[in-house]
Amino acid sequence: MILRTWAKRRGSLKGKVETKKMIKLESVTKTYTLGKQRIVAVNDVSLTIELGEFVAIMGKSGCGKTTLLSLVGGLDRPDKGHIWVDGEDITQLSDFKLTRYRRDQVGIVFQFFNLIPILTVFENVALPYTLQGRPEREVQARAEELLDDVGLWERRNHYPDEISGGEMQRVAIARALINRPRLVLADEPTGNLDSRTGRQVMEIMSELSGRLGTTFVLMTHSREAAAFASRKLLMRDGTLSSAEADPMKT
Repeated sequence: MILRTWAKRRGSLKGKVETKKMIKLESVTKTYTLGKQRIVAVNDVSLTIELGEFVAIMGKSGCGKTTLLSLVGGLDRPDKGHIWVDGEDITQLSDFKLTRYRRDQVGIVFQFFNLIPILTVFENVALPYTLQGRPEREVQARAEELLDDVGLWERRNHYPDEISGGEMQRVAIARALINRPRLVLADEPTGNLDSRTGRQVMEIMSELSGRLGTTFVLMTHSREAAAFASRKLLMRDGTLSSAEADPMKT
């Protein structure tokens, strides 16, 4: 799929330190309490991801990868450690600034799409821009551009229950990209799709990362999905290591 190149229209963020490191985690730990049991979901994780990298974090359900995504995405806070995104320590942000970070600086693609059923495809994609108070003409142009890029322009007036699972995931990708984030986090984006449709979704993500210099972090249990990444890591019991040739058999 051929995607329009947007990078030339994206200005540098003000007040940011010039660095090639998009994400840096330093000794990050997150624990939960379940009854009397203490669960260490993320255990002293340190990680650096470069600008424009496509990184897959692989692991079985319950290994901590979704918790790690939530921490980097600003959906949760670590108990210990620091997380820098684009030169800013998001662990030190106030709740208000963390909300702004989630809204403006990071795109998230979920396994279950999380589309709003009473909104059309177009309205779902446009929603983040609308919430920013952008002019209607700008919202219209940006949403149209993205829908064209993911091949859903003709479906723009349909509702989520009128399109397929693969199309819903493409809508979710377009919505995640509308704010032109330099970081996109994807949590099992092919988990509810058949293999052919899942491959199409991963091809879109791979092309975006390569063409636009967008950093993608993919959380997945699928070797087929992880094959599109330029670097693969294995998560087990809350810790990270480099993936082996066939990591899911370990």
